[in-house]
Amino acid sequence: MADPYSTLGVSRSATEKDIKSAYRKLAKELHPDRNKDNPQAADRFGKVTQAYDLLSDKDKRAQFDRGEIDGDGNPTSPFGMGGGGFGGARPGGSGNYSSRDFQGFGGAEDLDLGDLFEGLFGRGNQRSGARGAGPGGMGGGPQGFRRPPPPPPQKGADIRYKLAVPFVDAATRAKQRITLADGKTIDLSLPAGVEDGTTMRLKGKGHNGPGGNGDGIVVIDIQPHPFFYREGDDVRVELPITLDEAVNGAKVKVPTVDGPVMLTIGAGSSSGKVLRMKGKGFSKKDASRGDQLVTLEIHLPDDVADLAGKLDGWKDTSNPREHMGL
Repeated sequence: MADPYSTLGVSRSATEKDIKSAYRKLAKELHPDRNKDNPQAADRFGKVTQAYDLLSDKDKRAQFDRGEIDGDGNPTSPFGMGGGGFGGARPGGSGNYSSRDFQGFGGAEDLDLGDLFEGLFGRGNQRSGARGAGPGGMGGGPQGFRRPPPPPPQKGADIRYKLAVPFVDAATRAKQRITLADGKTIDLSLPAGVEDGTTMRLKGKGHNGPGGNGDGIVVIDIQPHPFFYREGDDVRVELPITLDEAVNGAKVKVPTVDGPVMLTIGAGSSSGKVLRMKGKGFSKKDASRGDQLVTLEIHLPDDVADLAGKLDGWKDTSNPREHMGL
């Protein structure tokens, strides 16, 4: 089993920032998309990702540092004392018991702890047909020591992925392609109601283990957009319009996450007026969609001399600040 610190090339005292920096550098260098003709790189990419998965998890890192789990994230031997924990001869042979003999209460050799204690304290009573108490009251009888059932095999460790999803793709739930640690690519369907931080579980796409594969854990990271922004299930956008479009009304093209559409602006529209476009927002958990809210912004031309000439002698006598008590 590999030491995750060695795999990432960092010391045991490395900070979270050091670990993340080392992983990003190696992942960029070894990514399967950049090494299509180098299977060794794909193998190293998987090992580097596994090491980062363990060390970026504070609990798992602490368990590894204490020796409770190995580099693959699997528990170490419950009697992991390297052969020195139970001194004495093995039944029918010589030498000490090693951690391999006890792992999982019956691993490769299917060790019977009842036989172990009989080997340590003698088999005289068994030969005579009776199973009386052994030294220290650890003997037999119908209620004597019984080997506990073996624990269930442990699944392999999960692998975490952070998937950057473009804003428009998230709103429209476009399929997303992701490259797994083993170099394979799959297309993901985003769930209804997807949000930044939504977690998706890919069954069996984690590391191997005696109890089966772990899972792939995909965390959605929705990217910002140049002019769209999200408000709950709605999409908001600020739409610039000209003065004559505001005064006289017009049909203008407006962007949406589904593509540009025509929008009617009523005559006499002011800056700040909000127009609602039904069903052009993000998907909700019930698979319906929110709306797009368009805020109008009147933009004057850079050169207003011509406009000023046309307004010469005209004055707007209304008070747009009256509602503010001004």
